[in-house]
Amino acid sequence: MAEFNNVSIAKAASVLFEGNITSRSIEFEDGSRKTLGIMLPGEYELNTVHTQIMDIQRGNLEVLLPAKEWVTYEGPTTFEVPANSKFKLRVHSLVDYCCHFVKNGI
Repeated sequence: MAEFNNVSIAKAASVLFEGNITSRSIEFEDGSRKTLGIMLPGEYELNTVHTQIMDIQRGNLEVLLPAKEWVTYEGPTTFEVPANSKFKLRVHSLVDYCCHFVKNGI
């Protein structure tokens, strides 16, 4: 899907790691939510509450999921992060991403 229709977009950005990761939240008519953002090169550790499906549009990064080894991803690609977990990122080039939050079957 190249574009989203009939959505509400948060005006304010979520800014993490001194601006190295930024995103904007979008909400769909069915209540589901995604974020659209970028990650600049660096190393980061993030937490999840809900399962996240990370859709990498472009860029190169390595991901360390719980109880796994580092895996390299080159966009376009997708990977899943389990709910209630911490994961690490090594971002090697600007990453353009869309994150889908899976909760309550949505």
